[in-house]
Amino acid sequence: MKRSTVARHAPHRSPSAWGSALRMLGIGIAVVTVSALGIGGFIAADLALRVSDGAVDLEDAPEVAPPSLGAYPGEFAILLVGTDECGAVSKQKLGARCVGEDGIRNDVNLLVHVSPEPRKVSVVSLPRDLMIEVPECTREDGSVASRSSKAAINTVFERAGLSCVAKSVSELSGIDIGFAAKLSFDGVMEITDAIGGVEICVGGTGIRDRHTDIDWDPGPRTVSGYEALQFIRVRKGIGDGSDLARISNQQQYMSRLAKTILSSETLTDVPKVLRLANVIADNVEPSKELANPVRLAQLALALKDVPFDEFKFLQLPTLEDPADADRVVTNESAAEPMWEAIRTGESMQITGRPSNHGGVVAEGEAEPPSESPSAAPSPSASPTEGVVLSDQISGIDLNQETCSGGKRR
Repeated sequence: MKRSTVARHAPHRSPSAWGSALRMLGIGIAVVTVSALGIGGFIAADLALRVSDGAVDLEDAPEVAPPSLGAYPGEFAILLVGTDECGAVSKQKLGARCVGEDGIRNDVNLLVHVSPEPRKVSVVSLPRDLMIEVPECTREDGSVASRSSKAAINTVFERAGLSCVAKSVSELSGIDIGFAAKLSFDGVMEITDAIGGVEICVGGTGIRDRHTDIDWDPGPRTVSGYEALQFIRVRKGIGDGSDLARISNQQQYMSRLAKTILSSETLTDVPKVLRLANVIADNVEPSKELANPVRLAQLALALKDVPFDEFKFLQLPTLEDPADADRVVTNESAAEPMWEAIRTGESMQITGRPSNHGGVVAEGEAEPPSESPSAAPSPSASPTEGVVLSDQISGIDLNQETCSGGKRR
């Protein structure tokens, strides 16, 4: 199988105070950078004041251990939200597409859960068209948004802010969320630029999509700046053209971004690390607990020894909403064993494809047959260990490489 040129592990060497600090920073950045689309980062203490500017309280968040030196004790969960906000750069590129009447939408929603020892990291993508129950929420200005028995998840941020998104996802998953962060379009571009771009893989016959102005031939491609934003937004040009296909493509980007940040080429490049930290400080809006510099160090240290095969990117299994063919609802029978395994810290076997909607295929494989989306198990699945997830749950681990599923036919 063709392998990526991205380094997966830093070379073994004697630890030093500066080297450990760089690795801690890099690992942290990989987690919050797993936000926009997901992707995110934890930053150095001297940037903490900029990070804390505009930080929000999370309503009904669980009590968390006080900041202290050393790794964060026990489990924790972070909600990472990517909004459709346009900044100065994206407004120039997207023009009229930045002007909307629906307010700011939380179009990318990622729940990152880190288990107690032995550590496992689960990143669950929630489709923007997912219909959920939204609890009563208190907005930042003190006003109250009433409960809704059914609403699209991507309307919740505009309805009542980041805290309400976290509260809604916590009720959906049964997982307490102590931390959250938000990233917009410009942040995605700037983070990718800061590390010199991310090498992605375009499969099939290439990607052709007039909605994102992409016309790319198959093969490896390094994306940065606006191309990175185009890649994570593309939908019609991959797989079956659905948002569920797009999520898998975003997971390709997130996993490759995380490995790029964790590579020795990045962690030993001091100017690059500092540039990345500055970009994140200016573009990531965290919850108040996440803005604490000692807290950031704690969370980053908790991730430093997690094996790549225990770092899972999963997609919430869904069914068509009986009331609206353009919306989806949770496939409860497939989702609950996944949530239970995450809550209890068990290893998981992925038996579904990297994408059950053709958004990506395993690198080196042909595109999956359209008549049987779950016919072949993921190559990352282990035959001996962990909770066996439903083949309705698509996903990958960090050891697995994928390519975009080519243009829609």
